[in-house]
Amino acid sequence: MVASMRPALLDPLFAPATVLDGIGKKVGELLANVVPADTAGREVRVADLLFVLPHAVIDRRRRWEIALAPEGAIVTLDVTIDRHQPSPRGRGNVPYRVFAFDETGEIALTFFHARREWLEKALPVGARMVVSGRMEWFNGRPSMVHPDHMVPADEAETLPQVEPVYPLTAGLSGKVLHRAVLQATERVPELPEWLDVELMRRQTFPGFGAALKRLHQPADPVDALPESPSWRRLAYDEFLAGQLALALVRAKTRRLVGRPLTGDGRIERRIMDALPYSLTKGQQQAVEEIHADLARPDRMLRLLQGDVGSGKTVVALMAMARAAEAGCQSALMAPTEILARQHFATITPLAEKAGLKTALLTGRLKGRERDAVLETIADGSVSIVIGTHALFQESVRFQDLGLAVVDEQHRFGVHQRLAISGKGSAPDMLVITATPIPRTLVLTAFGDMDVSRLTEKPAGRQPIRTVTMPSERLGELVDRLDNAMAEGQKIYWICPLVEESEVAGLVSAAERAETLHARFGARVGLVHGQMKGPDKDAAMADFKEGRTRLLVATTVIEVGVDVPDATIMVIEHAERFGLAQLHQLRGRVGRGDKESSCVLLYKQPLGETAKRRLAVMRDTEDGFVIAEEDLKLRGEGELLGTRQSGMPGFQVARLEHHSDLLETARDDARLILQRDAELETPRGQALRLLLYLFGRDEAIRLLRSG
Repeated sequence: MVASMRPALLDPLFAPATVLDGIGKKVGELLANVVPADTAGREVRVADLLFVLPHAVIDRRRRWEIALAPEGAIVTLDVTIDRHQPSPRGRGNVPYRVFAFDETGEIALTFFHARREWLEKALPVGARMVVSGRMEWFNGRPSMVHPDHMVPADEAETLPQVEPVYPLTAGLSGKVLHRAVLQATERVPELPEWLDVELMRRQTFPGFGAALKRLHQPADPVDALPESPSWRRLAYDEFLAGQLALALVRAKTRRLVGRPLTGDGRIERRIMDALPYSLTKGQQQAVEEIHADLARPDRMLRLLQGDVGSGKTVVALMAMARAAEAGCQSALMAPTEILARQHFATITPLAEKAGLKTALLTGRLKGRERDAVLETIADGSVSIVIGTHALFQESVRFQDLGLAVVDEQHRFGVHQRLAISGKGSAPDMLVITATPIPRTLVLTAFGDMDVSRLTEKPAGRQPIRTVTMPSERLGELVDRLDNAMAEGQKIYWICPLVEESEVAGLVSAAERAETLHARFGARVGLVHGQMKGPDKDAAMADFKEGRTRLLVATTVIEVGVDVPDATIMVIEHAERFGLAQLHQLRGRVGRGDKESSCVLLYKQPLGETAKRRLAVMRDTEDGFVIAEEDLKLRGEGELLGTRQSGMPGFQVARLEHHSDLLETARDDARLILQRDAELETPRGQALRLLLYLFGRDEAIRLLRSG
């Protein structure tokens, strides 16, 4: 289907990589480990190789003298061959050495398992040669083992002056990969320009083909840096392809004309009266933004972001109340059964007080029970349906679905968004996420959505005082905790491991629990991931009920444990944790009305990144600021576990270097579709090629003329 739609111009790039010289079936399979595209279920194509970019460069332009060449560096030398010292007969493990010299000294060119006749021909005695490779010193003498290049002095210009270095995998040599990549760039046809001429001038972008050539055949090491105009050009192309795909999804979902959902506020008021607190300013603003969206005839596509415990569910409930006032149903979809049940337990009592009926629909529901629930959804007697993705299966019929709320959006891709749109007559969509996602990543994954953020804590939540402390002051800390427990406080103590580890100097949870038990006796509990479920539950219950006062734990307590009267969090080896994890752990205290504190224990000396991380934790509690910093320190792939979370990982773009281009790409994409909604102009046709090159061709199917 897609192949027939794809312009023939791109055929050379969509051929399997095995059409290239030197790439057989075996090497073709190895390439899947180095290409940045997700090749699951398909062969590596020629186009995939274009985006295998160098992670370093070898500069062979400078000529060194033997005595002055730096040890461990890759150097290029002008030498004269002096003599050969073959391996003794029958002793293949002794290397073959060829001695060469210049005015400053002698070097041994060292070869293992080498063929004598080949070396005598390649390095004839008396010849002047240019050799390049890693400089090593062995027994006080300079040596070069298996030089990368050896050419006669009069052929020195054939030596690659600046050579890109690519990520490798076992069994694949750098030379084979580089040769394949160069062949791939030679197959890039003359493509029409899809970028705006003025933007290219401002950013000093080369053309697409020229950018690829300069990155893979750099004339200078700076040509292959992420900050170079060539790399930035390709990063912009990738951003633009992503933003264009999202804008096309947005246009498609908006094209299904929505309807205004308005109400008189009576159901909402009943919910407000049932709440034990009043809404924060942020919640009120989010509710107003959602109401304004719902009142418009266009469909709502809004993302609601907020830290754990910032009150997103209540905002979603207000939106569902407005839908009920307008006479239609709402559905709330959660990524897991546990979360769906949690939402059901939170929402049902409040909804009932406002006279709204709720139902729970998950994959676990079977037979008559399921049929009964499906019936109440179809006849409209239920206003709010909560469930997993089972909600959007064929068999589920809504009487009139007006609003779909999706929890934890980054688990749901473009296809799921379109599936939800297919239920009811183009329902409005509200997406809620508890992961503070940096602004740049919001743009990459949710460029098609308007965004509301909850940045305040709900009323009654106390700020958490955070301090850092070197592990040498452990004794002092333990004394203070003794006093805190005497005052009735509860303490979490987090360790990174369960048992004594290979990693020298890391204290395990079991070991720490033992030393604290020696001091505090039965007041100390222990919980970790390797315990059986019932034992874990018992340890947590003891802590919650106050039978233990200090709970030593691994990161199992990061999610889902609520002990409102726990006021102190100690994180041992805090330098070993990522920022997002430290933030999640700290959020386990400060849930009640008492002052809370978090102690980050670290082992000296600290590296620069660890120092920066601990400073960020000390200075702010804002999950969004922390997420932005985490992105700078770790890059986007690691931050969200890109592959697992379904967030877009990039082939070319590196957010830490290229995030300034993202907003330009989003504005560009929106402007393009305003002027050329079907991508039919010459620039539109060129942009279709871009979507294919970056694997965004599912968006082309959304075009009416596709």
